[in-house]
Amino acid sequence: MSSVPPGSGWPEDPADPGTPVAHDAHEVAKLAAESRTPAELAARQSVCRACPRLVEWREDVADVKRRAFATETYWGRPIAGWGDDDPHTLIVGLAPAAHGGNRTGRIFTGDRSGDWLFASLHRTGLAAQETSVHAGDGQRLIGARMMAAVRCAPPANKPTPEERDTCFPWLARELALVAHSARVVVALGGFAWQAVWPALREAGYVLPPRRPPFGHGVEVPLSYGTARVTLLGCYHPSQQNTFTGRVTAEMLDAVFARAVRLAGEDAS
Repeated sequence: MSSVPPGSGWPEDPADPGTPVAHDAHEVAKLAAESRTPAELAARQSVCRACPRLVEWREDVADVKRRAFATETYWGRPIAGWGDDDPHTLIVGLAPAAHGGNRTGRIFTGDRSGDWLFASLHRTGLAAQETSVHAGDGQRLIGARMMAAVRCAPPANKPTPEERDTCFPWLARELALVAHSARVVVALGGFAWQAVWPALREAGYVLPPRRPPFGHGVEVPLSYGTARVTLLGCYHPSQQNTFTGRVTAEMLDAVFARAVRLAGEDAS
């Protein structure tokens, strides 16, 4: 089994050989809490080895590979949060794909879902390019930051409750570190909607007493200190959703255009 060693020259690798590594849930919580900047947190996220099943799976996938990518080197490590360190819009997903982020080293990059997502982000002014194919390809988020509830590619795209809970401090701490500027949180899919709710509370956001049901375009008013924050629901641009028409380009654009408008209103 293999993964790219930290500090070996992979584009945009946030870690180096001296980055501390979490080996269990207790160490995840400790290292997350001690992280003082998004960059420091991202480095520690990217070398985590706290979940044995996920470590084995992500590295096995990196060795076996998919035939279409047989000549490529796979990242094979957790996918760190990525984007603006002072974002107005946060985009939260479930977990990286085995042959997407686990291959490319960047969240939501290298698969059909990412193609749909970045095209929409570009059209709505949140991404510099319409495609994202690999870390170091020149893509840049504009006023936005991406993160996932679970940082490693899980078998069958289904992390266990224990794996989700172990990864929870990474998400909560990242939300806290960017709370000073974040005004909109977009949850991609029902799993992200459920996972981000307790993480937002842990990070210091004030939430309604009950979580509304997930739906595309659902808006929930939150706050952080005196700042207004809005949680937006968005259907995940999975192949199943886009092939069946449950998600269209216009639907994605509507959510992200709304996020940009809300962020502008709350900043004024």
